[in-house]
Amino acid sequence: MKVIPIRQAGTGPATDVPAASDGTGIPHTDRRGRSVRDLRISVTDRCNFRCVYCMPRAVFDNDYPFLPRNQLLSFEEIVRVARLFVARGVKKIRITGGEPLLRKHIERLVGMLAELDGVELTLTTNGVLLPKLARPLRDAGLHRVTVSLDSLDDATFRRMNDADFPVARVLEGIAAAEAAGLAPIKVNMVVKRGTNDDGIVDMARHFRGSGHILRFIEFMDVGASNGWKMDEVLPSREVVERIHRIFPLDPIDPNYEGEVAERWRYQDGAGEIGVISSVTHAFCSTCTRIRLSTEGKLYTCLFADHGHDLRALLRSDADDATLDTAIARVWAVRDDRYSEIRTANTPRQHRVEMSYIGG
Repeated sequence: MKVIPIRQAGTGPATDVPAASDGTGIPHTDRRGRSVRDLRISVTDRCNFRCVYCMPRAVFDNDYPFLPRNQLLSFEEIVRVARLFVARGVKKIRITGGEPLLRKHIERLVGMLAELDGVELTLTTNGVLLPKLARPLRDAGLHRVTVSLDSLDDATFRRMNDADFPVARVLEGIAAAEAAGLAPIKVNMVVKRGTNDDGIVDMARHFRGSGHILRFIEFMDVGASNGWKMDEVLPSREVVERIHRIFPLDPIDPNYEGEVAERWRYQDGAGEIGVISSVTHAFCSTCTRIRLSTEGKLYTCLFADHGHDLRALLRSDADDATLDTAIARVWAVRDDRYSEIRTANTPRQHRVEMSYIGG
């Protein structure tokens, strides 16, 4: 029985998973019966923001080892991996970062990925570069964008992005994306108790009736640098309660099995909101996501403590069959359920930063 080692991120040992002798016996589901449907691709570990919950300045501006260009996957390497995942059932590809719009000629990658059949192609961004890039991205084949905006209060937002970007710059980006046809636009607000939770209703009021979908995300313990504390997590149920008191809401069904956001619609028909509760209401059992990091490692969970190196295979003489077998094995042994077992004191040996694997 042939075995191909998949090297873990960092200096950890290889993970050897037996392959079927004919190459067809690897399950298409992981150990918990989940199929892969959503591929997230980080194209850069750099960002023009220094958000306190993702890339705090005290860490990332202090000799942080950002990746040199030759360690990033090329567009051709990214597309080669993406094509194999689509053949394995992926229906949605999201381009992330860091800030993906900082990657030079990102619209060219979008155009290459847009040639894959039957895939929804999306991108997550802080929005400030969208006035320049929204139209080229749409013309290249991007379907829609998700924009991060954590407050409408300028002082609060500047403190949270810690790069002195005003709210107006993000709102201009959202308007540019809408004008370019990248709709419906999702607007993500990471909620930290005591930091920006006083602006929840203001955000709801602003985006009601806009056609955009506002989503509130619980502050998560991604990476090792954001100083996460359980008491700074505002449960999503409280977010819904606050909005419901002012703008009555009704729950609505998910768009598809495994959707991470719990959906609520305004009773007066002014649109909908979503809440993502990965801390207080885990959705591990239906998670169908896998992440390709900036430097070519596969991560089977946002909270994973190691990745599986594909770059070495991509830059060797490995053919697509070998690469596909490696991908299949990584998914087949997946057993992640971090959010189901998390506590304030859950021990973790290593935490990969969100800037390497996207959100």
